[in-house]
Amino acid sequence: MATLSKQESRIRRSGRTRHHIRTLGVNRLSVFRSANNIYAQVFTPCGATVLAAASTLDEEIKSVDNHCGNAKAAALTGALLAKRCKDAGIKKLAFDRSGYRYHGRIKALADAAREGGLEF
Repeated sequence: MATLSKQESRIRRSGRTRHHIRTLGVNRLSVFRSANNIYAQVFTPCGATVLAAASTLDEEIKSVDNHCGNAKAAALTGALLAKRCKDAGIKKLAFDRSGYRYHGRIKALADAAREGGLEF
């Protein structure tokens, strides 16, 4: 039996989470983490349309924090996403961490989004 790589394991975990979220039928907050940036998007329940998005590449975040690959920048991204979701009328959603462990930048983004008024 071949062992899975780190990337393959993450993709398997994310697939299980997305399947469960699809059965819930709520909007989904999906997170992607690279070495230098973090991206967050809110999708419709079917996944066809992006309702709101934020990333560390946005000028509002880049002007505050030069290095975008840390937890502080992730928290700013979560707060910006919460603001954009409020403007779009989105309050309740499911958190899709894309197979990443819930700590560090992922946790900082989620906590900031919760403080901004999102429920998940």
